[in-house]
Amino acid sequence: MNNCGNNLKRVEKDFIGEKELDAKALYGINSLRASENFCLNEEKLPFVMVKALAMVKKAAAKANVSLKLLDENKGNAIIAACEEVIQGQHYDQFIVNPLQGGAGTSANMNANEVIANRANQLLGKEPGDYSEIHPLDHVNRGQSTNDVFPTALRICSIWRLRELVDEVARLQESLQTKENEFADVAKIGRTQLQDAVPITLGAEFGAYAEALSRDRWRLYRVEERLRVINIGATAIGTGITASRKFQLEILKLLREESDIGLARADNLVEATQNADVFCEISGLIKPLAVNLGKMASDLRLMASGPLSGIGEIILPPVQEGSTVMPGKVNPVMCEMMNQVCMKVMGNDLVIAHAASSGQLELNAFLPLIMDVLLESLEILTEGIKLFNGRCIKGIKANVKRCHDNLKGSLGLLTIISEKIGHDKASFIYRKHLETGIAVDEILIEEKLVTDSEIDQAIRNFSSQ
Repeated sequence: MNNCGNNLKRVEKDFIGEKELDAKALYGINSLRASENFCLNEEKLPFVMVKALAMVKKAAAKANVSLKLLDENKGNAIIAACEEVIQGQHYDQFIVNPLQGGAGTSANMNANEVIANRANQLLGKEPGDYSEIHPLDHVNRGQSTNDVFPTALRICSIWRLRELVDEVARLQESLQTKENEFADVAKIGRTQLQDAVPITLGAEFGAYAEALSRDRWRLYRVEERLRVINIGATAIGTGITASRKFQLEILKLLREESDIGLARADNLVEATQNADVFCEISGLIKPLAVNLGKMASDLRLMASGPLSGIGEIILPPVQEGSTVMPGKVNPVMCEMMNQVCMKVMGNDLVIAHAASSGQLELNAFLPLIMDVLLESLEILTEGIKLFNGRCIKGIKANVKRCHDNLKGSLGLLTIISEKIGHDKASFIYRKHLETGIAVDEILIEEKLVTDSEIDQAIRNFSSQ
């Protein structure tokens, strides 16, 4: 250790050479090299991934102590250091960019070094003094990046997936509430943006809820594949440096630590080679993004105007919408949801490319998969939460506009034709096209029905 100006420094060595580090830094030479090599932007490993990595390291230390492969005193220090990381401490010491070469080796080494140095501190040693606890010999014992990184990714993906499913359920519940609230609000349905036949506003919201129900089921089922992990596979799936006893013990302990019903892959070589399960998750959140994007676009259309457009629903005003037009309020929550969905659909393509680009015994592009998959899960979860709370729950029906739009449309003829007959309905349709006069006005003018009869026909339709 030497004094460089007013900052205490330490020097660490590796196969390539020496590097000077801050004396108190918990990361080591491998992490520092990676932070310099992959200095793309200010992004760092997401905390949820750091937490999962620390959980794998904690289970490994417990397994090694249990099997007497690691001194109990050292093991307990490693376990304590892992627990601190899991609880959110030392996150600032994880300095590597998510987009890193090496299939996640830099992320694994960052975890190994932080945990080793913190464990050494707990034993009275200084960071960088690995005479007691070594990042590889002790923290990484029985492991490889190639089983640690994908195992951690599967675990944190399950955490994020469960959060997403919960938010989808809450949104579905809000939509079902609106379905009941708007059950009697008759309006004109539209196909290809043209007037079609009558529908209720409640039926439209019920359709959105049903689509989300299907998405929930898809996402619930995919967790089953995520639970299958390759821990114990080490470098390429052959389990070199990890005994069978260790493999079984770490799996048991990791189940307890994560509270997830994890299972060992039947074929560890295959599980280490392939990343298709992450394509499957992404492929199943993409339909959710499609349904949410379509819903958000529908709501923007139905709320358009408010006076010169469709204007059948009123979205909650959440912020002013223009620096030029006073009083303008835009459907910003719908637009936010649309953009989240576009991002998720783009990320799905990235994941497919990354998963297909692995070669032979390993996929070097798991860091990219980790980065965009966790992003998709996070922004969908948070986007749905905001969309639900700041938009869906506050939507109101513009009952008069719904009623007026229906009465003035060709769709009204559908519920009146039984009373006036097909030929007269066709006559009304033709006259409407020729004159542009609203359908209900022509019906009354021709003395085919009264205004009250039209209203009663609409009420009867709504109550069906």
